[in-house]
Amino acid sequence: MNKILIVDDQYGIRVLLQEILQKEGHEILEASNGSRALELLETEHPDLVLLDMKIPGMDGVEILRRRSELGLAPGASVLLMTAYGELSMMQEAQRLGASSYISKPFDINQIREEIQKYLT
Repeated sequence: MNKILIVDDQYGIRVLLQEILQKEGHEILEASNGSRALELLETEHPDLVLLDMKIPGMDGVEILRRRSELGLAPGASVLLMTAYGELSMMQEAQRLGASSYISKPFDINQIREEIQKYLT
């Protein structure tokens, strides 16, 4: 069973992803903010992180930066979820270890395919 950490400030997105991914046999962890995400990275060591780029207080790039500085879950793949096509932010996120990104609103089949790429 793979552990997937969903980091998104929108409750509805976390619940949707949790329901779909749990049915596929994954263990799901959830964080609605950066502090909780870092805590779960440290204690739970997820295999994959679905990370929203726009989170109040600590955005996705800052979460990735702190993850790198603290050496948290270095083996976890990170898939960014963003409604914003900000190229510079994406480049910085990839420099900090993000594997790829998915645009919001997303197609659930696209997320499944991306997840399979990194968990097989």
